[in-house]
Amino acid sequence: MSRNNYDRIAGAYDFLSRLIFQSAQVNAQIEQLKYLKAASSILIVGGGTGWILEELAKAQPSGLQITYVELSEQMLKLAQQRNVGANQVHFVHSSITEYSSKQQFDVIHTAFLFDNFKDSDASSVFKALNKQLKAGGLWFYTDFKVDAGGNSWWKTALLGLMYAFFRRIAAVEAKDLPGMEGRFARGGLHIIEQKRYYKGFIESIIFQKSMKIPTFIENLES
Repeated sequence: MSRNNYDRIAGAYDFLSRLIFQSAQVNAQIEQLKYLKAASSILIVGGGTGWILEELAKAQPSGLQITYVELSEQMLKLAQQRNVGANQVHFVHSSITEYSSKQQFDVIHTAFLFDNFKDSDASSVFKALNKQLKAGGLWFYTDFKVDAGGNSWWKTALLGLMYAFFRRIAAVEAKDLPGMEGRFARGGLHIIEQKRYYKGFIESIIFQKSMKIPTFIENLES
């Protein structure tokens, strides 16, 4: 089985998500959609079963040009059955590490993507995706977040259990969350909105890419 492939639990993934996190993972993504403009081009990476496509159709019933990249074949089949309204969706069965396109997008959507990767691989994925985001474009980012100290012990414990489970079931390569905090800033993106869910364990951020990014910044290691 390839790394970070959720084929074995595709049919149960949404149920497990809601069993543990109730509606937190869903709400963290839905509330970002108020920033979505009509006729946007969107790159969705690791969208899983595709429920977000139906929410996009509620926010913008037509005019969206969506590229949907998903490694899991079973997840992709579920996503292809979704009601996307009159929006156009191009489904791509590929790992994001192997996906390549010269197209640039108005919006990039990555929900619980980077937690699958080791830090070095997360850096490569981030840089590749950032090149595909237009200047002035928006990045809808959602992932887990564990702050140092305080009452974070339960988050660390839960995260450890999740990684142990998904390493066995989905061959997830990561053992801990990659450090994403500084990568967006170094990549020329600034925060428009930042929210936390599930007692702070889930972080939702809207980033916007600067209109002009100096070449030397683009070439920096993220």
